Amino acid sequence: MPTAEVPLRILVVEDEMTIAMLVEDMLVELGHQVIDLAMRLPRAAELASTADLDLAILDVNLDGRKSFPVAEILGERGIPFIFATGYGPSGLDPAYQGHPVLTKPFLVEELDAAIAGLGLTGEES
Repeated sequence: MPTAEVPLRILVVEDEMTIAMLVEDMLVELGHQVIDLAMRLPRAAELASTADLDLAILDVNLDGRKSFPVAEILGERGIPFIFATGYGPSGLDPAYQGHPVLTKPFLVEELDAAIAGLGLTGEES
């Protein structure tokens, strides 16, 4: 079912290993490359600051800490991101209202649609 014309390099930030692996499998199924999995805020911030990536999928709650500092770093670098949360858009900080949100649990088709909605081609980086 690969739908990606050009594979995107994607960072997955998720503190539950099972969910992280599931999201990774979905992204690979869609034809993308997962550059890394980050399960804690410090590692996520490091990768958001330094990694060569096109997109990030951010769990809002990382072991009790919000991932908004990672979103801020990505925003400063001009790298788009999609939030993933069990709370839906209401779980976002007001500063991030309007950013794409996947409500957990989500299907591969919903992930694909969220990525497609960003209009990324993977060619700009």
